[in-house]
Amino acid sequence: MIISKKRLIQSLMTCLLTVVIASPSVAQQLDRIIAVVNEDIIMQSELDLRMALVTDQIRAQGVQVPPQEVLRQQVLDRLIMDSLQLQIAEMQGLRISDRQLNDTLENIAAQNGMTLAEFRDALIAEGQDFAQAREQIRRELLVSQVQQSNVNRRIQITDQEVRNFLNSDVARQQSQAEFLLSNILIALPSQASPQDIQEAEQRAQQVYDQLTQGAVFADLAVSASNAPNALNGGDLGWRNQNELPQNLAAGISGLQPGQFSRPIRTPGGYHIIQVRDRRGGEATLVEQVLVSHILLTPNEIRSPQQTRALAVDLRERLRQGQPFENLARRYSDDPGSGSQGGSLDWAQSGQMVPEFEQVMFNTPVGEYSEPFESRFGWHVLWVRDRRTQDMTNEMMENMARNAIGQRKFSEELDNWLRELRSQSYIEIRL
Repeated sequence: MIISKKRLIQSLMTCLLTVVIASPSVAQQLDRIIAVVNEDIIMQSELDLRMALVTDQIRAQGVQVPPQEVLRQQVLDRLIMDSLQLQIAEMQGLRISDRQLNDTLENIAAQNGMTLAEFRDALIAEGQDFAQAREQIRRELLVSQVQQSNVNRRIQITDQEVRNFLNSDVARQQSQAEFLLSNILIALPSQASPQDIQEAEQRAQQVYDQLTQGAVFADLAVSASNAPNALNGGDLGWRNQNELPQNLAAGISGLQPGQFSRPIRTPGGYHIIQVRDRRGGEATLVEQVLVSHILLTPNEIRSPQQTRALAVDLRERLRQGQPFENLARRYSDDPGSGSQGGSLDWAQSGQMVPEFEQVMFNTPVGEYSEPFESRFGWHVLWVRDRRTQDMTNEMMENMARNAIGQRKFSEELDNWLRELRSQSYIEIRL
């Protein structure tokens, strides 16, 4: 869906909290350390600026801004958890390359009908510093990479689990159903006492009662939820029911769009889940293309212009009858397929970059494509065959593994974040 540039910036700000530089006079008056997080510190000015931005973000979403003391605690918690995870990234040597960053920016722009240049102009028109926005996006990607790296290593999926999943009633009934969800989490501390559990249960019931009396779910998520997505109104995005922990999946069973669950106990606390929308459908027949390619990338001894010229030359040699496999083995810069005569085997939608897929699907069987460029370099394709394949079994198995992985990741992420915080030195100086 194409949205306006104004709305794009507002929606982008729900996940990008751009750092603004305070004037020296303001910094001198307000700056002080408000939290020590292991080897890092959080400054008063950083909290104030982040609160101002989050307030604008919440208003842009049409959500009620919570009281300042509530918002202050939510934002400070987010800053603390971001600091802890970025420190881990530093220790583990994790990095987001300029290529990864540019790809992300291009995807954001393309999804909204804009080029990267237009996206940059839209940010600037909204008063944002593009360089600072880029670096904040890099930090958000880095936090995600830290979570993936550290949580996935705690997850194992056995073949028996996949078989059990595929044989379950839930898999048969809900394998194609997806839900647009929001959540409110009343968290439990690590090693919660009976009193902690009772207080959390009572607080969750109070929130549930407010919802039944007509309170807006997103408003309560911002003001009451302890989940990392609280400042986004509790938005969880589209989730397959099978990706959720079993008790949460059971809790939303039968809910219609707009309805919400009762408080659901999990190891991390009490969840209230809202179903905002639902969608489903079957897609088991997949068009596949048997394709080979020659990839040419610019390097220290071959300029981009020379690379393009070589691609054009190779296309002419193919037209004259030279074997594709021989040219691929000699010239292709793709080490995986080059040694195999350029063969990529059967490919389908979603596996290749958009430029590659567009040419692959539009080239007739038995023909060679004209040279074209992607972010990897210049390509020449040979479309060898085309088929429609029944991928039901493969798709179901992949769906099962992805669903189990998503469910375990969600559970382990909560556990890992709680462990991370409990094992860290955090001193708050409010």
